[in-house]
Amino acid sequence: MSVMVKVIFTDPDILVLDKSGNLVVTNSDTVSSNTLEEILKDQFKINLDRGGIVHRLDKDTSGLIVVAKTESALDNLQAQFKNRQVKKTYLALVHGWLESAGQVVGEIGRNPGNREKFTVLGDGSGKEAVTDYRPLQKLEMSQAEVDTLYPDFNKIQIRKLATSHFALFTLVECQPKTGRTHQIRVHLKHIGFPIVGDEKYVGRRLWRLDHRFCPRQFLHAQRLEFNHPTSAERIIFESDLPEDLKEVLKKLC
Repeated sequence: MSVMVKVIFTDPDILVLDKSGNLVVTNSDTVSSNTLEEILKDQFKINLDRGGIVHRLDKDTSGLIVVAKTESALDNLQAQFKNRQVKKTYLALVHGWLESAGQVVGEIGRNPGNREKFTVLGDGSGKEAVTDYRPLQKLEMSQAEVDTLYPDFNKIQIRKLATSHFALFTLVECQPKTGRTHQIRVHLKHIGFPIVGDEKYVGRRLWRLDHRFCPRQFLHAQRLEFNHPTSAERIIFESDLPEDLKEVLKKLC
């Protein structure tokens, strides 16, 4: 079995996996590396469309993903996602101090200026997207840690970090009510709190700073709740933060 996925639960109908933060979920013409879809077909012998994958996680997002083993389970779970019966909870580390809980309601579509990115659109051309969020913990990088991570910076550069409040972070819990591509990443960016290490949305300069202490975007699918497709029992799964993200938090206080 690949070390890129950990089995959390399995029965004749479903498979719940804990995905690593460097694994593409579905096959595409632009992906040459091994994918979760290939792992499911080759190693788990799931001979369904897309290997039974019901929903997606971005390549650099770690955490829980549910897979169907039968056509009936696939149809049932897809209907649950469509009808918003599935409850998903993510952990994200964002730049800045987020003071209070809230909800982002903003249609998402492709960015007209960069088709590889998505953005909140105000012209009615995007797809409905809703994300609830609440701050869990305010964090700060000590000056000693800043000096350790950026030893090549001169006094002016260090001062710029301080005046831009680079050292302030918030650990945030997010619950997307819809399932748009890059939804949490786009919505948090939209309200001014981009996810640490998010190369696509945090900005080139900030990403370079982040990459010294955070190896990927700090986004983890922590909790997944849905009805079992056969028994209809409500089931809940949870996943601890992986070690690479725990190491990031150790650099903050």
